[in-house]
Amino acid sequence: MMEPAMCSSMPHRAAALALLAALASPAPLAAQVMPEPDATEVAKTPLRDFNIDARDIPEKLMALQTNPYDTAGLATCKAIITEIAELDQLLGTDYDIASETDGKPDISAGRIGQKVEGSVIPFRGILREVTGAAGHERNLRAAYTAGMVRRGFLKGLGLGRGCKYPARPKPQSQPKGK
Repeated sequence: MMEPAMCSSMPHRAAALALLAALASPAPLAAQVMPEPDATEVAKTPLRDFNIDARDIPEKLMALQTNPYDTAGLATCKAIITEIAELDQLLGTDYDIASETDGKPDISAGRIGQKVEGSVIPFRGILREVTGAAGHERNLRAAYTAGMVRRGFLKGLGLGRGCKYPARPKPQSQPKGK
């Protein structure tokens, strides 16, 4: 019997394993896509709305948007671990190691402050589009998404190659009695 053409090569198998690894475990609430805003970030909200003080998009994350599934330079588990560590520095805690919030709402004073600060500016959405701030925010989110996709792919690739954690998702502890 022939294998389906979709899974006949190693990169396709690695991509399929990465997708399965990402879907296999529930996502903890504490994992972050972007850092939590502090008082300085809240104060910069109006400046960002006018696109005066835009957040820098990390160069590595911008580059990953082109091909987050590239396997060049990933011949060893150590290379995978190194790349995951770099992404952890940029993205924050990954889903497989973030702690749960025990069902409590994940309320952040910084996020609330940004919402209040932003609500004071009339026609904020239009203003953000005209100044380019909304487009920059979309580009920033796309870059962070590419970084998260890359990290998930790397962990799936490590899992497929039989690498140990952290080159694969952290093994989930089973409740006692199972």
